[in-house]
Amino acid sequence: MSLSLSMDFQFNTTIEKAWAALTDSKKLAKWITENDFQPIVGHRFQFRHEPSEYWDGIVDGEVLSVEPPNKLSYSWATGDERHTVTWTIEDLGEGKVNLHLDQTGFSNVHGLEGAKYGWGEWFGKFEIALD
Repeated sequence: MSLSLSMDFQFNTTIEKAWAALTDSKKLAKWITENDFQPIVGHRFQFRHEPSEYWDGIVDGEVLSVEPPNKLSYSWATGDERHTVTWTIEDLGEGKVNLHLDQTGFSNVHGLEGAKYGWGEWFGKFEIALD
């Protein structure tokens, strides 16, 4: 059975700035990690985290869908885990946006809980990429 993660994050910003923070490699590096991401369908990329004794720190991905400025989807692979990450951005009006995350394909609850923790930590730094 495949498990999935669904999370929402609200920010006081424009939909264009939120889109840029999700798709611009330099902005992604500010809140997630170094990467070679490009918002082009079929582009293969890596998120390069600090390695540990348990993990090489590499997340391999491929851009699956790009619908500016509302939807972005890419694969997310590390070790034996292969996931799909989909972002939907909604303009809530009055200078607020909602970023909705769906991450599917988890094989166990430990990976799901780890991802939930990780996204929560990263989104604590998201606002620095909104400039």
